[in-house]
Amino acid sequence: MNVDETVNAGDIARLADVGRAAVSNWRRRFEDFPAPVGGTASSPLYLLRDVEAWLRRNGKPFRVSPAERLWTRLRTVDDLKLGEALAAVEADAATFEFLHERYLEAHSRLVNPTPPEVVDIVLATTDGDTVIDPACGTGSLLKASAARRKIGQELDPVSAAIARRRLPGARIVTGDSLRHNGIDHRADAVICDPPWHDRAWGHEELVGDPRWTYGLPPRGEPELAWVQHCLSLAKPGGLVAVLLPSAAASRRPGKRIRGNLLRAGALRGVVTVQPGRDLWLLRNPVGRAPDHIALLERPGPVEPNTRVIDLLDDDVDLSPSRRSGTDVSAYLEAQPAFAVPPLPRLLPQAGTPMTTIGDLVRSCPGPHVVVAPTGATYGIDPARLDPDFLEGLLRAAFARTPTGSTRLDVRRTQVPSLPIAGQRRYGRAFAQLKALEASLEEAAALVRLGYHGLLSGQIEPA
Repeated sequence: MNVDETVNAGDIARLADVGRAAVSNWRRRFEDFPAPVGGTASSPLYLLRDVEAWLRRNGKPFRVSPAERLWTRLRTVDDLKLGEALAAVEADAATFEFLHERYLEAHSRLVNPTPPEVVDIVLATTDGDTVIDPACGTGSLLKASAARRKIGQELDPVSAAIARRRLPGARIVTGDSLRHNGIDHRADAVICDPPWHDRAWGHEELVGDPRWTYGLPPRGEPELAWVQHCLSLAKPGGLVAVLLPSAAASRRPGKRIRGNLLRAGALRGVVTVQPGRDLWLLRNPVGRAPDHIALLERPGPVEPNTRVIDLLDDDVDLSPSRRSGTDVSAYLEAQPAFAVPPLPRLLPQAGTPMTTIGDLVRSCPGPHVVVAPTGATYGIDPARLDPDFLEGLLRAAFARTPTGSTRLDVRRTQVPSLPIAGQRRYGRAFAQLKALEASLEEAAALVRLGYHGLLSGQIEPA
């Protein structure tokens, strides 16, 4: 073992199969917990050998898998060279995927991976034997695709090298896709999560480029350059799915290109997949342009719901939220009797024994099904584990997920260990909070309707 192998709090939690909260408790409660040897105040690093020795001394079971140990060795590399070190690692496919996931967690801001839930939405809108991603990063969209032939291009040589390791059967080109397109193939489907707000995308160099079928992208509209580049890589009739900032649907400088995309029948839909993030669905035009396109405020069946002619005005605003018809009658109907449930009465409490959601569920198997916010199901015995208590714990665990996090192992979340009577008291409080939450969401929706009604003149003050 390398004496300099280090781990952070998340690594320790995985090794000991506990939540991060448990590691934080150990740091506070045990004076002999290892001292940090690096990192930052918010994310300290510890020597792995010291952590292993402490866990043994305190009788806490743990397991350092070969993949985890390999990751701790990689962590000793300078952060700026970590990607190069990862690309050079000799490991089987499963181990490399494990290391890649840890790499993304450690460099989420630098690498900016597409969230897994968004990947699923993108792939649900495209199909075909050949798929191209002209800004493929480390290859996540391509890897998730079921296409037989996969082709990608990536500006960053380190990310391209990692993509080649993850996709040994794919063709990955290194280079600037807009300035130096290295893909001479046409695909059944093109998928892309391009870099946003890149003002240095090559506007001056690419004036007159044949890809600008729908108009020269303004300097401040690189996203519309990517849209047209992706269309140029698709076969006639080929599908294109591009993730763009929501502002690209309404910014005034891009209205001419948006209008031309609509008139040609290239744009088939805009779907808001996350706050501030839209998925543009396009098709390399063949035949007559459609009369309607889909503007959806949330993912779902992509069915045309908006007339193209209604969008071809002075703004050519394709924002799903602005194009949806708003009926303020719901505000008028709810106004006389609307009320918000009271807060549950909660009291301060001294430290209580803790366990994990995973241990709770494992210890009380049964036929009663509790559904988590993600749709996952848990079969429990309601005589031993109160359903409202478990549902409240699951909702609370997901509610505190850090912004930007893409994965949460809810089973490791630390929660109070209570007898059934205590669980039922908690369950009643959770149920009250759930009712309050639902009413507040309804209240927020009514507030929006009130604003819209006043602005549009559909309603007036009493």
